[in-house]
Amino acid sequence: MKKLNIVLVGLGFGGAFVPIYKDHPGVGSIGIFDTDSSVMEEFARAHGIERLYHSFEEILEDEEVDAVHLVTPIPLHAKQTAAVLNAGKHCACTVPMAVSLEEIREITEAVKRSGKNYMMMETTLYTRQFFYAREMLMKGEFGKIQFLRGSHYQDMANWPSYWLGLPPMWYGTHAIAPMRAMAGSRICKVHCFGSGTMEEGMEEQYGNPYPVESAIFSFENGLKGEATRTLFETARVYQEGMFVYGSDASFEWGFSDGDNPIITTAVKAADGKRGGTTVLRETVMPNYYSMLPEEIRKHTVGGNYDPLNPQESLISGAAGGHHGSHPHLVHEFVSSILENRKAAIDEVLGANITAAGICAHLSAMQDGAEVVVPVFDEG
Repeated sequence: MKKLNIVLVGLGFGGAFVPIYKDHPGVGSIGIFDTDSSVMEEFARAHGIERLYHSFEEILEDEEVDAVHLVTPIPLHAKQTAAVLNAGKHCACTVPMAVSLEEIREITEAVKRSGKNYMMMETTLYTRQFFYAREMLMKGEFGKIQFLRGSHYQDMANWPSYWLGLPPMWYGTHAIAPMRAMAGSRICKVHCFGSGTMEEGMEEQYGNPYPVESAIFSFENGLKGEATRTLFETARVYQEGMFVYGSDASFEWGFSDGDNPIITTAVKAADGKRGGTTVLRETVMPNYYSMLPEEIRKHTVGGNYDPLNPQESLISGAAGGHHGSHPHLVHEFVSSILENRKAAIDEVLGANITAAGICAHLSAMQDGAEVVVPVFDEG
């Protein structure tokens, strides 16, 4: 079986993916690049990495590189993604896909020209919570889905300078993506409002006056979904939340990111009529490790992994990145290339999720005016 040579660019958050690529049976070699050479060299020593690059251009020129995973500052995503694709290499990129509709179009066109795979590495679509809710959907447990919600509460104070003043919905993918997936339908328009005020000087970089943005998204199948994104000066515990409200059952993420989800089930009387609801709290989400090659199952929980009882490893409190999503993301990207198929979160799905957030901010800057989300489907 062919094995891929992959380069990971950006070793902050991105460093968490290197051990997963090293252990994946479909990867031949993993190379790394970071603009801080001292960090890169220290990382190479710690993880036994032999392929080190000293410029982004060097990666693009290396004909032995099959694919690149970008974990770089948000303003660089679109330019670097297009460069990777135009160099004839497959590209995975952390969220968001881009920060303008024009940049999204550049990426979709680069995919079409190059014939290479693009994958937006959206963590929420590979969390235990999402897998569980998707199982409920596939079993018909929700009945009719009536409404969807997404939330991402986080304060980005003291993060790298490119974050300062960023429009909240530009980085709304964690709240938008689960709704888009559960709806099974394209987001076609949005109304959004910004709220609150930011300290002096925060608006200068992006011209954004709002620390919080809330939006109502319309799906082509008639469903609606609401998402709220806080980014600055809002005292709220961290959460990337997904909420699905159905006629027979509902799924709610919980108040904080680490909470167990709450399942609400409709109760029917003996005559079949509705008689109220009962609330069930799930104690532990399944691990879903069986979806992965054995070599990378340990990365669903991080340390203290017991290969003979992965579910018990999860119960013991060991936590993998973003609810175990990291190895699933790596496996999907690698598998899509080796199987010569589109990645699950390809340029079309990634574009709809990202464009919905960009259009939401455009709406907020027009006091909630309707903004139509463009179609990005290059065939």
